[in-house]
Amino acid sequence: MSPLAGTALRIRVLVTLCRPAVAVLFALYAALGLAQAGQAERPLLLARCLVPVVAFLLCSVCVNDLSDQAVDRVNLAGDSSRPLVTGVAGARDLVVTAVTAGAVALAAAFLLGPRPGLVMAAALALSAGYSLRPVRFADRGAVAALVLPACYVALPYLLALTATGHGIGPRDLLMLAGLYAGFVGRIVLKDFRDVRGDALFGKRTFLVRHGRRATCLFSACFWSVGCGVILLATPSRTPVLIASYALCLGVVLLILRTLAGDVGHREEEALITGVAAIGRGLLTLQLTHLAVGQAGWSAPASSAAVGALTLLALAQAYVMVRNGPRTNLTLASLPPHAPEALPADLADPTAPALPADLADPAAPALPADPA
Repeated sequence: MSPLAGTALRIRVLVTLCRPAVAVLFALYAALGLAQAGQAERPLLLARCLVPVVAFLLCSVCVNDLSDQAVDRVNLAGDSSRPLVTGVAGARDLVVTAVTAGAVALAAAFLLGPRPGLVMAAALALSAGYSLRPVRFADRGAVAALVLPACYVALPYLLALTATGHGIGPRDLLMLAGLYAGFVGRIVLKDFRDVRGDALFGKRTFLVRHGRRATCLFSACFWSVGCGVILLATPSRTPVLIASYALCLGVVLLILRTLAGDVGHREEEALITGVAAIGRGLLTLQLTHLAVGQAGWSAPASSAAVGALTLLALAQAYVMVRNGPRTNLTLASLPPHAPEALPADLADPTAPALPADLADPAAPALPADPA
């Protein structure tokens, strides 16, 4: 391979490890932090905040991929977003990338100020505890769903908020609590995609331990609380904003009710992606509401912008639910609830059995080597 081709490959791997969709989510939370501080119109400061945030994301992804390599080979075999599983990158590459990205994240955060630096230090420690033993929150069911949002939501939001020099008040914490609860309601649904490998390797996620109905109820409760708390924390609430939240929440609850029933793997993917589309849409319209208010827009213009974004989010959710997401998974057509026996050196004798509402007795056995 030529040096130019090798450099291009490394850049592609770095972009893949940054998880572009997740990076956009981090950027939205950082922008909300600035908007909450009354400084939505500072794009240069947002760019400075995104440097440590994206570096943190890259570090966390590398650490998580290294610790979950075995289970990812079952859940995500052939997924181009997992270079360690596909063999595009080696373990040493990810270790070097994680250490470098972590150092960049910490240094760039402290350049924003002492408080952003301390927020980053705490987030890096929590991220390591999420993936690495002996702590490894990722294996602890509902605890994992409660810890992960502290990295996904609290880090970008608080880092941007403190980077402005803005003091953290009760309304800021109330907004964070709403964003946090809403994200918990979304992230717990991720386990549907990974339930097959999680069960094989004894990863005691909420879904593996309690089943689909309890998981959907858990998600619905956090979605409802999150939407309500965000509205309480939002200044100058308009009837259109309240109606938008109510409409989006109603659609999410309908989707979760469907997901709690007897649906196949492809239907699960489509429904969960629809929920994610509404979640991103709500973040965007919340940011828009705060930003246009600070920019001095009239009430009719602000309401029109919020209404248009709501319709766009619902339209995207409809397309996702109807057509399903695009996927790079080679296992997309395989039944996810019929885990095959593992070799003795990989099997976990303490692994919990799948709940009855996740089991698929009619599913054919999977091949011994899913890769």
